[in-house]
Amino acid sequence: MSFILWLIVGGIVGWLASLIMKTDGQQGILLNVIVGIVGAFIGGWLISPLLGTGTINEGFSIGSVVVSLIGAIILLAIVNLFRRGRVR
Repeated sequence: MSFILWLIVGGIVGWLASLIMKTDGQQGILLNVIVGIVGAFIGGWLISPLLGTGTINEGFSIGSVVVSLIGAIILLAIVNLFRRGRVR
């Protein structure tokens, strides 16, 4: 069941992050899911200990979704930095 939750939350978080970073037109649904899942991993690894919130694996909450969204935004900023030489 957690795998399905990863896919659903990953898709939503990746889509929201791509809207915030204005890369939505360049990505499809599969890339949104991948960005969301990798962003949730980055957020859970880096941001969750700083904020003291849980991750998606520990339970679904608003804090865990925000941590995942911040991680996805960081991931897209890094990708934009290498692709274009600047962060949008």
